[in-house]
Amino acid sequence: MREEYGKLDKVEMSIWECCELLNNVVDYSDPDSDDPQTEHLFQTAEAIRKDYPNEDWLHLTGLIHDLGKILLHPIMGELPQWAVVGDIFPVGCAFDESILHHKYFKGNPDSESPSYNTKYGVYQQGCGLENVLMSWGHDDYMYLVAKENGTLPSTALFIIRYHSFYPLHKAGAYTHLMNEEDVENLKWLNIFNKYDLYSKSKVRVDVEKVKPYYISLIEKYFPAKLRW
Repeated sequence: MREEYGKLDKVEMSIWECCELLNNVVDYSDPDSDDPQTEHLFQTAEAIRKDYPNEDWLHLTGLIHDLGKILLHPIMGELPQWAVVGDIFPVGCAFDESILHHKYFKGNPDSESPSYNTKYGVYQQGCGLENVLMSWGHDDYMYLVAKENGTLPSTALFIIRYHSFYPLHKAGAYTHLMNEEDVENLKWLNIFNKYDLYSKSKVRVDVEKVKPYYISLIEKYFPAKLRW
């Protein structure tokens, strides 16, 4: 899937068009799946904007971090839920017990492989997360889209790529693979996750009111049309 969707040759559309399409997508792993997907995006972005008014890149990151879920939409081939949403984790080394539903990895041949079932596996200490192969999902996909199409700073790309890497930022697992840049970026990811996880509210965002601001950010960091 990474090879296939990493080509970014499925469709061309704007960030805003993707936001609108996401309302036709249901993430069954989301406890608030009854709400439109974009509601969460705007609540996250606006909560960040309130507390960090000068970090416009972080506002936009909040808005687009889950756009990789567009892989669930028919326009992208309607991938199955298990291939798009949920927690992510490294492959090529031992599965940490903090991974959700860890017990089911017993049926995975990698868990018995002498090359993969050790702490470091195929990696080395401090190799950097950019050199670690993660399980495929909407995080990695949106990271590729943002990296290849836009000019967001590397910290924003880190947040997008690892916001579902809960074994790391919730349980502290796999820190032995991080380099110094990862350590610094993780500080921002931990800030971001407070808004990603706890910004949901019954108070709806007035999308038409905030739309001009976010359109201006999209135009600042992305072209009119992106390759998806």
